[in-house]
Amino acid sequence: MQQRSACPAAELRAVGRYRAPQPTGSKYITPEGAKRLREELDHLWRVQRPQVTASVAAAAAQGDRSENAEYIYGKRQLREIDRRVRFLRKRLEGIVVVDYPPSNPRRVFFGAWVRVEDDNGTERCVRIVGPDEFDLAADYISMDSPLARALMRKTVDDEISVELPGGARSFVVLEITYGSRPVK
Repeated sequence: MQQRSACPAAELRAVGRYRAPQPTGSKYITPEGAKRLREELDHLWRVQRPQVTASVAAAAAQGDRSENAEYIYGKRQLREIDRRVRFLRKRLEGIVVVDYPPSNPRRVFFGAWVRVEDDNGTERCVRIVGPDEFDLAADYISMDSPLARALMRKTVDDEISVELPGGARSFVVLEITYGSRPVK
């Protein structure tokens, strides 16, 4: 015999469509990252949304909307654009642009380029940025990542140990620079 929960509302939440909101990332961003987000918002609002709206209006003029794939797809695109626009507006509203030099440039802070060497002797140069602008291809890591958290406030020749998805790894800080990407 199955035992029923004392709280039926808890059962509904566990089975229903409710999803807890995602935790917001850090509110800091570099000037370049803020510019990129503003450009994306402007492009979505002034270029992409009017194009999609025009195509939806043209598709709606063709008649039966229930079987009109162009109309259905266009409406879906509009919802996605509007969702992204709402997100960007809200995010840009509460974001803090960090464009001042740190008080101690010999320590790792937000916006720093850090050259590290792992325990295998492999060197890597990474920049610590906000969660809205990290890109592994450009060697940007989020300040919320385990490596960035471990690097914060470290100086040259400091050794850190980081628990990564592939296991624990050790790193040594070789160089810290601010501004443009350092040349190897």
